Amino acid sequence: MRWWRMAVAAATMLAATVAHGADPVKIRLAWTVPVANWGAMLLEKKDLAQHFGKSYVLQPVHYTASSTQITALAAGELDIADIAYSGLGLIVENAGMTDIRVIADEFQDGVPGYYSQEYFVLKDGPIKKIQDLKGKVVATNAEGSAVDVATKAMLRKAGLEAKRDYTVIETPFPTMRAMLAEKKVAIVPGVLPFSLDPQLRSIATPLFRQSDAIGVTQMIVWGARKPFIDKNRAALVDFFEDTLRIVHWYTDPKNHDAVMQIAARMTKQPPERFSWAFTKQDYYRDRNMVPNLAALQKNVDMTQELGFIKHKLTVKDYADLSLVEEAAKRLAK
Repeated sequence: MRWWRMAVAAATMLAATVAHGADPVKIRLAWTVPVANWGAMLLEKKDLAQHFGKSYVLQPVHYTASSTQITALAAGELDIADIAYSGLGLIVENAGMTDIRVIADEFQDGVPGYYSQEYFVLKDGPIKKIQDLKGKVVATNAEGSAVDVATKAMLRKAGLEAKRDYTVIETPFPTMRAMLAEKKVAIVPGVLPFSLDPQLRSIATPLFRQSDAIGVTQMIVWGARKPFIDKNRAALVDFFEDTLRIVHWYTDPKNHDAVMQIAARMTKQPPERFSWAFTKQDYYRDRNMVPNLAALQKNVDMTQELGFIKHKLTVKDYADLSLVEEAAKRLAK
């Protein structure tokens, strides 16, 4: 059976050659807000990505809202999405993507001691309490987005319902200040870094914070479809090893001055505008990118209570944290 052993050896060598010569896996990663989303920041520290160009390459892709990424996932145009807590149920129930998996934390809102999103009204305007929004126009970045759901949850606490008691219009985050200043809307959501705009704060004041509405929020997670994970697991663990190394660098206080310079270069704004970045003035970010599934469950339950989805969803059934867990173990060695 010598010929058989030779055939097996030849096949093994061929497989190794093919694997070694295979193109790196392309990972298309979504981001929405510069600095606030990791997808916008990772390539700025590509020097720490030891596996980049070998087992994977990263292609960040910009989207105006987390909700618009659902279509891209379904069409195979995106590999890892920034999924808001408000979008997970829609992905499973409306888009039928039962193979979606929560794979990592992006950031959490309302964690004690950290930033919580602010909802702004004009300082000299007529809105002094939530009930004053009755009959008014409310801004959101996209219907069904995370900030939109939080807005509706807070206004419902005050007895106000969308369409019946107020009108919602969509506008991108960079236009929010102008929309409020021109009195086209009565309230705007402020997300980092836009909420710290000195021009916005000179004319506006927070009416409430997101934590007032819904407590701790697993605001954004990274999500990928199971077939993509299964096919590219080794490359994805390499990617997460590199990503955690970069996340650790950004969140290390000793690198804060360099972080501000990176943010300034990306946004063409003064570095001092980013003194908040990756500090306790920022959203809470788990250093090993492990999401708070208990908070996410409560958040998803709320979307069902508000009528965005029809059925209860068990979050743990749609989570796979093995990639970040294995990557963290590598870095711990």
